[in-house]
Amino acid sequence: MPLNPDAVGSTGEPVEVSWTSKDCLLYAVGIGAGTDELAFTTENTNDVEQLVFPTFPVVIGWGQGSPLGAIGSFNPALLVHGQQAVTLHRPIPVEGTARLQSEVVAMYDKGKAAVVVTETTATIDGAPLYATRSSAFIRGEGGWGGDRGPSGPQNVPPDRAPDHQLTYQTSPDQALVYRLSGDRNPLHSDPSFAAMGGFDRPILHGLCTYGFTGRALLHALCGSDPARFAHVEGRFASPVFPGEALTVSMWELDSGDALFVTTAGDRAVIDQGLLKRT
Repeated sequence: MPLNPDAVGSTGEPVEVSWTSKDCLLYAVGIGAGTDELAFTTENTNDVEQLVFPTFPVVIGWGQGSPLGAIGSFNPALLVHGQQAVTLHRPIPVEGTARLQSEVVAMYDKGKAAVVVTETTATIDGAPLYATRSSAFIRGEGGWGGDRGPSGPQNVPPDRAPDHQLTYQTSPDQALVYRLSGDRNPLHSDPSFAAMGGFDRPILHGLCTYGFTGRALLHALCGSDPARFAHVEGRFASPVFPGEALTVSMWELDSGDALFVTTAGDRAVIDQGLLKRT
């Protein structure tokens, strides 16, 4: 059955969430940071102030306050993460408590599938901290005759060599560390569950790949300063297996923005990438 397009505008229950220095450190090692990034991976290094990766908001309050219950029933096994964006109003503090409010902001009819877009805003004492925007592609849930939504290429890199390129190696155990930040989906840890999804072994969380990508953008384009990292967006193009190397290719634009693509071998795993800097 098609989903209910009248759900656009529905909100989840507001929730209060807290995080600590330890949560930030765990996320950092979950996205591959190590001894050459001690500002992000330690809290007690001499003369080094702890910092937080700008993509950390994707795990804050994981799964809490979701508005997806308003869109109707669907098989969660047919849902895949389509796109993800993070907009930062200021750097994420090492510890804090924020109020999260999520909303269904769009629903598109792709015929044999639906795309549901949600946004979450985070505030501390009423002041904006960050916003996230996520799209879910749900197979078998289209067909109500609604707007197909935006389509076609976006954020296409120029036809020239990238200005920057960084390659990070993921660990065969990467997903086992990343899952400790909140997403315990067995697709990323249980071989039998992964087999039901058509994979010969568990795959890496898409948002872990997103975090590796954010690391590369932060170091190559923002001088490793989270205060310069204002917005990032991208589309998940194909899955990654733990142990694969990820290469992030970046093109700087005259506007000050940058475009990027993340690849594993010869395939794009995140494309349509855009970074905005302050």
